[in-house]
Amino acid sequence: MFSRLDDAKRLTINQCKIVGAAIVGDMLEFFDYYLIGFVLAFIIKPWHLTFGESAIILTSSGVGAILGSFIWGRIADVIGRRKVFIGTVLNFSIASGLLYFTPDDGWVYLSAMRFFVGFGVGGLYCVDLPLVQEFVPARMRGFIGGLVTVFIPLGVMLSASLAAFATGAVGWRGLFAIGLLPAVFTLVVRAWVPESPHWLMSQGRKEEARKALAWALQIAPESLPVPDHAPKQKIVPWLDLFKYPKSVAVSWMASIGAQTASYGIGLWAPTLFVLQLGCTPAYAAYLFLWVKLAGIAGRVSFAWLSDYLGRRRSGILCGFGAAVCVCAAGLLHNEMIGGISVLWLGIVIGDFFYDGGFAVIGPYMAEVWPTRLRTTGMGSAYGFGGIGKIIGPLGLALIVGTSDIVSPKATLDAIVPSFMYFTGWLILVGCAFLFWGFETGKQSISAIDEQLGQPIPTTAGGGK
Repeated sequence: MFSRLDDAKRLTINQCKIVGAAIVGDMLEFFDYYLIGFVLAFIIKPWHLTFGESAIILTSSGVGAILGSFIWGRIADVIGRRKVFIGTVLNFSIASGLLYFTPDDGWVYLSAMRFFVGFGVGGLYCVDLPLVQEFVPARMRGFIGGLVTVFIPLGVMLSASLAAFATGAVGWRGLFAIGLLPAVFTLVVRAWVPESPHWLMSQGRKEEARKALAWALQIAPESLPVPDHAPKQKIVPWLDLFKYPKSVAVSWMASIGAQTASYGIGLWAPTLFVLQLGCTPAYAAYLFLWVKLAGIAGRVSFAWLSDYLGRRRSGILCGFGAAVCVCAAGLLHNEMIGGISVLWLGIVIGDFFYDGGFAVIGPYMAEVWPTRLRTTGMGSAYGFGGIGKIIGPLGLALIVGTSDIVSPKATLDAIVPSFMYFTGWLILVGCAFLFWGFETGKQSISAIDEQLGQPIPTTAGGGK
């Protein structure tokens, strides 16, 4: 039955709707997630927030995202992808909307609600990519999965734009009220996104699986053969993840390495530009814009490369390529090439690799697990990698020698050891793919299940 999916030459309109829903969902989740960074600038002085209070506000959503990845990912393997897709959108949008009622000086309430925003955001990322992958042909799965991640930065840009141009009209509380709007998006999900046919088949619901797949391919359900034997698979314990040690190693290590380096460098780079290049903060922000544009270009490139070169080779390239660039930026931070700072150039090119690499790492974290553990496994990898959002700036702060782990006070003396710290994490990404990675590119979901030891339903003719 699923061979009809993998034989398809192009996506149908219905498949494009599913991909579009995932793209919009990711944009909206990061729109809500990053609103706090802009709101904090409006309240930190009037509320007389201490460093500790500011740190709790900013990190609460990160802690929530770690737990949400594990928990929502697990639930999606139990009750289905579509329900969790809808549940996570409602989770983070309602929590964001409730921030409208934040009382003055209510940093505890703000932190609590931000925890729940992060809880939902972490869950959505772990379910929408597997859902998309289970609806597209194998040879397009890498590019389409990577494409979903390409538009994530637009959500951050949207939140920045609203903070810049709408705050005067609606106030900072009004920004959070706008964050409630993604809840309306669940109506689109209900209309556009059916349940994953692979998950339905794993539940023994073969007729529903056939209808969902037929809808996506826009063909008559009767034209698809139905397996004569599709028993419901048992819900396996969470610890069954460790029956797949290579999957655990490659997904967890690549995730934490990439998130640690990306979050740490992204936090510190604008300050470095001011110190090293002697420019104004406004011009440093302009320079950093080129860094993020390079990241978007990297995501598009690696989305394509993941199908052309394969997941393993692309992962090796993004890890070691980023490590070389970041290492060079640190060691040669005083050098100029044709009037261009090597520090800036190294970070720009490095972001092409380490930010672009998320177009490989994100989809790959879902591909290395059998269907019965796909979102559980991806949630565990993304959640474990979320620790990088903490140890990136924390490790940087310890090296720099400051107690401020949210906005480290960068000094030029700390550039070399700090960049070697991030280089080590990026080398871990490359090594994860080199030593533990296995190729999943151009393999059908059913073939990956079989490779990992999950039984495949057979048709009446005995074929797989």
